[in-house]
Amino acid sequence: MTTEMIRETNPAPTGEPHQETGPAVTVVIPTIGRPSLAATLAAVGSGPEILVVDDRPGESPEPLPVPGHVRVLRSGGRGPAAARNAGWRAATTPWVVFLDDDVVPGPDWVRVLTEDLVHLPEDVGGSQGRLQVPLPAGRRPTDAERNTAGLAGADWITADMAYRRTALEAAGGFDERFPGAYREDADLALRVERAGFALVKGERLTRHPVRDDGFWSSVRFQRGNASDALMRHLHGRDWRAAIGGHPGRLKRHALTTGMGLLALTLAATEGRRRRLAAAAGLAWLGLTAEFAWARIAPGPRTPEEMARMAVTSVVIPPVACAHRIRGEVKVRTGKAGRRS
Repeated sequence: MTTEMIRETNPAPTGEPHQETGPAVTVVIPTIGRPSLAATLAAVGSGPEILVVDDRPGESPEPLPVPGHVRVLRSGGRGPAAARNAGWRAATTPWVVFLDDDVVPGPDWVRVLTEDLVHLPEDVGGSQGRLQVPLPAGRRPTDAERNTAGLAGADWITADMAYRRTALEAAGGFDERFPGAYREDADLALRVERAGFALVKGERLTRHPVRDDGFWSSVRFQRGNASDALMRHLHGRDWRAAIGGHPGRLKRHALTTGMGLLALTLAATEGRRRRLAAAAGLAWLGLTAEFAWARIAPGPRTPEEMARMAVTSVVIPPVACAHRIRGEVKVRTGKAGRRS
């Protein structure tokens, strides 16, 4: 489905006065219909133009419960990159602000957004809001909560990111080969900078609540390793440093997975190979225990959290490696598709 095929399900209101304050902006919010969207929309208010891109799959899902001043487009379940492309291409304002559907902009967000953008020189292509992740008081954060808290220090993420339309056009928008909400924003930022635009941090505040995504959320998160393969293909070996990231654990995951496979392979043999199997098994156990403790130690260490960390620390290394291999195969065989 191309952008031209996107259907608008809630057209823009006509005949209503529009109050112009500072540079004209359109707020684009891709969504899969999460209940948190209501709080996001309420926090933005009715000042700027708001365009919600409904990315739920299927031809005729139930209409989204949005206020009347909010425009809604359908993007057909093609992922957040495609949904954001549909949104900014449908907008006509010189600035487009991307918000996630689970963030809550601060009470004076629109005013501070205007102050962030109004005096920026033409060579500044983007302005990022400051993200706050409220953590529970009175106890240490869980592994999942710490991962979310890491967003507060991340660069150029689209939880709250304003882009000048000319910068989006110069970069070609989001790369729709990134299937999920992972790395597609970092990839765009690198291409915007490569097009000659600077990116800056603004003063507006947006809160990103921590969600409970279930027992296996950290395992599902490993799908991002396939996107890391695409980032390396597009931006070279030093792409992590270019986005201000930190080295991951993939090499250790590969070693852990290799030791586990070696132990299983040799376990059915006899003699010296069985001793090698035992050694490989001990190495796997030690690596797995180190990984589990690295996740348990900073946390609340409740029985539930420790059980989750123990189980998922066994599963994550092979799953991470499998997703990375899948990503490498797609990139090298051309099955990742075109940017769109």
